[in-house]
Amino acid sequence: MHEHFMGLALDEAEQAMLEDEVPIGAVIVHGDRVIGRAHNQREQLRDPTAHAEMIAITQAAEAQRSWRLDECALYVTLEPCPMCAGAIVQARIPVVVYGAADPKAGAVHTLYRLLDDPRLNHRCLVTSGVLAEPCGAILTRFFQQQRRLGKK
Repeated sequence: MHEHFMGLALDEAEQAMLEDEVPIGAVIVHGDRVIGRAHNQREQLRDPTAHAEMIAITQAAEAQRSWRLDECALYVTLEPCPMCAGAIVQARIPVVVYGAADPKAGAVHTLYRLLDDPRLNHRCLVTSGVLAEPCGAILTRFFQQQRRLGKK
């Protein structure tokens, strides 16, 4: 089941790459139904908060008609950053599944452990490394291409 939904998140990451955005995708599931699906749109929207997770959380909250996403699971291709991890805690998402670790900004296991910090009012069950190779490979491809083109 995790691979299926991570595959949908990878589809979103591919779409981001086509739009010249950092290829990160996210999907939020309630039961077996996708209620939020997004990819990074920071360049397109000129918004530093337009990460895949943030957009998917907004969509899911709208679909649920509640800011509490306490019966949902988030699938994201890259380990969430501190901003996104904070939003996950605020939305009360109980299950988070991510693909590749983020050595530069990971706030779940790599640099920080916000989703299981006992000082916060909510903790998540986290599964890491689901389809990690393709999740990391798309990012590597994107940044190699950006360097070749002299961007970013």
